[in-house]
Amino acid sequence: MKFKLWVTLTILFFIYSFYVYIYSSSENPPVQPTASVLSGWKVWQNKNCHTCHQLYGLGGYMGPDLTNIASDPTKGSDAYMKAFMMNGTGKMPNLHLTEEEMTSLVSFLRWVDKSGKSRVAKESVHWTGTYIF
Repeated sequence: MKFKLWVTLTILFFIYSFYVYIYSSSENPPVQPTASVLSGWKVWQNKNCHTCHQLYGLGGYMGPDLTNIASDPTKGSDAYMKAFMMNGTGKMPNLHLTEEEMTSLVSFLRWVDKSGKSRVAKESVHWTGTYIF
């Protein structure tokens, strides 16, 4: 009896997996990065932005998660993002980026923004900056 149940469940699992594989579609089809995006990615890595900031919830906790910063209605303009990059803040140092590096970094953040969502509800963020699950 148990063997038949496991065989049936296994077969149903494979049928379901096949169905999901064949008929699923991505909400946001992958967009190939441009040269500017790749250049911005290099700036992100070379300046160690991941030490303080997160992408997709991965990275440091000192700065905000920047996955969807570009689509934020109040913070998503190029001028707003570049102002923070150029001047820094109380916690964020001025990294002395060139105009080209800032433009590339904005392109990278816009590309990341289109690739997924990383919105965490405010009530799920602990005062230490970690997430409450």
